[in-house]
Amino acid sequence: MEEQKMMLALDKDTFATEVLEAEGYVFVDYWSQGCEPCKALMPEVHELAEKYAAGMKFCEMDITKARRLAIKQKVLGLPTLAVYKDGEKIDEVTKDDATIANIEAMIKKYV
Repeated sequence: MEEQKMMLALDKDTFATEVLEAEGYVFVDYWSQGCEPCKALMPEVHELAEKYAAGMKFCEMDITKARRLAIKQKVLGLPTLAVYKDGEKIDEVTKDDATIANIEAMIKKYV
């Protein structure tokens, strides 16, 4: 049995509906295929998604196919992990600060 994926994969067509128009808290993991730190974080971010799934929706966004969207969301470096509330970005950790401890601490503020 394949484990159920807790992270909803977004693209530029679904981002607005799933994040900007969503009510409550939404976590977005911005990443790209070329970002090794992003890929290294992923398994643990997926574990956090399972642990905190009751408190917020977890999504991931490969910015390779959505560069304009990423720029609009002020994602200026990777990895960037952000929390949105009712469509507004309210918190994020990025680049060197994007450790699993910091990511979990950020999530815990809102669940």
